[in-house]
Amino acid sequence: MQFDEKWSFVGKKEKHRRPEEFDCGDCWDHVAYDPEHRLVVSLVVGPRCPELVELLVEDFHQRTEGRIMNLMTTDEYPAYPGAILSVYGETVVPERTGQPGRPRLAYQRVPDELVYATVHKVRENNRVVGVQERLVYGTPEQLAEALADSAVSRRVTTVHIERYNGTDRHRNARKVRKTYRFSKDWDLHEAVTHFVTFSGNFCKPVRTLRQKLRRKQGKRKWRQRTPAMAAGLTDHIWSIAEWISRPSVQRE
Repeated sequence: MQFDEKWSFVGKKEKHRRPEEFDCGDCWDHVAYDPEHRLVVSLVVGPRCPELVELLVEDFHQRTEGRIMNLMTTDEYPAYPGAILSVYGETVVPERTGQPGRPRLAYQRVPDELVYATVHKVRENNRVVGVQERLVYGTPEQLAEALADSAVSRRVTTVHIERYNGTDRHRNARKVRKTYRFSKDWDLHEAVTHFVTFSGNFCKPVRTLRQKLRRKQGKRKWRQRTPAMAAGLTDHIWSIAEWISRPSVQRE
């Protein structure tokens, strides 16, 4: 699982915003992305801050029913280690010693099976000249095992979510850089962001997810698949009309 943030702005960029203006400025998409199925699992839109990072990890934790992923990767944004520990950590209450004094406070412990690593990019003259892996939670043996079992990469990387970020900018004209098509209204920007992101899960086939079918009349046939199909959430490509007409919350 890969986590990342993508920058955009509403009305005007943060450096041009006056202190009394609260409805404009930099806006960030906090995204949890499944690289194997090309699926956006969670999305939180707003300013780049530790509080929204924790909301992202909490939402992802809820959507995956608390299961611990084989490997979590991010860039070096310092809000992630604390958010992951807060959401996935196990509360440990120290036993009373019977000695005078205040008892030790409860604390969060990282689960033994949790593996989390970051990508450190080495830059020279504003260009990336190297990438280093840094293990935050887990052991080197656990990291090596997780990478060996990975279906997408043998290295710690955020390349898949960064590629998705480029695709999202292509689909959502409001996020294209150096353009006049930026959002002027914060609520509308957030609404369009969610619409483009989650409709893409169900309505947009991804070329790398297609499946080979039997040859017919000497030609290779392919079955196109969306991220939701690859993840087993549906069995067909949805139209926009079908996706819009479905209730936002499915109840049994």
